[in-house]
Amino acid sequence: MKLQRHVENPILLPDPTSDWEAYNVFNPAVIYDNGLFKMWYRAQGLDWVSRVGYAVSADGVHWNRMRQPVLSPHDGTDARGVEDPRVVKLDGVYYMTYTAYGPKFSGDQPTHVGGGILPMVARSQNGITWERLGPIVRGEDNKDHVLFPRKIGGRYAALHRRWPDVWLAYSDDLVSWPEEEMVSLFSPRPDNSWDHKSVGGNGVPIETEAGWLTFYHGYDKEHIYHLGVCLLALDDPTHVLRRPKSSIFWPEEIWELRGDVPNVVFSNANIVVGDTVYVYYGGADHVIGLATCALDELLDFVLHAE
Repeated sequence: MKLQRHVENPILLPDPTSDWEAYNVFNPAVIYDNGLFKMWYRAQGLDWVSRVGYAVSADGVHWNRMRQPVLSPHDGTDARGVEDPRVVKLDGVYYMTYTAYGPKFSGDQPTHVGGGILPMVARSQNGITWERLGPIVRGEDNKDHVLFPRKIGGRYAALHRRWPDVWLAYSDDLVSWPEEEMVSLFSPRPDNSWDHKSVGGNGVPIETEAGWLTFYHGYDKEHIYHLGVCLLALDDPTHVLRRPKSSIFWPEEIWELRGDVPNVVFSNANIVVGDTVYVYYGGADHVIGLATCALDELLDFVLHAE
């Protein structure tokens, strides 16, 4: 089983005429909503600070984008960028999970060394104007967080990455995420496999009769990124039902092997339109690509592969 690249890849490139997306566009969130593909993508321009841009498409391949970002840094917690959006629409409201990148703190003072990574949640009525709700956790570098597309047991649920594992968290209001209820779902494999150094969630889990079909990424000691997939129980996603050993996607094209960060395919979106899964991904942290597969073939792989 392997995802198939679209013949028109890459489907979105940096805009050299723009000061905020001149260098890189990558790691997009995408949903299919009212007959339109809607994309929120990470962009870097002349100041190398990440912002979130917005684009729409009728076919999922050719895009019209806004001239200004829809989410930008606004305080010290995200002064170095807003990164890697993932978007879901619940009860008519858009919810975005994204990474706020700012300085690390020692006590009350920023150290300005390394990261300061907060897993943030925001909401919007129109997909363009966003209200920040706050982080899932504080006091640690935590990211790769994504909301499930519906409540589970009457509560919001989210995957997040507490390095190097994938974790699950619950919330009643998207503001408070009780630490005592957070659970580690799965870890890097101990052998010399494609995901033996780190794992993290990708796009919004896909609800199927067999379980939550969940894309995730991992990398090995050579820091080559792959995409894999697993299946979580519908009523209790702390139960990992299936996790095939094989990955389904990895860097092969020159623009995936070479870029701002080489050897990376990284997805924040795996939407189902008709019977097809559309996987949108960043190639080498520089451009955006699209790969697809049939949903029934992917489910068959998850259920029967070793």
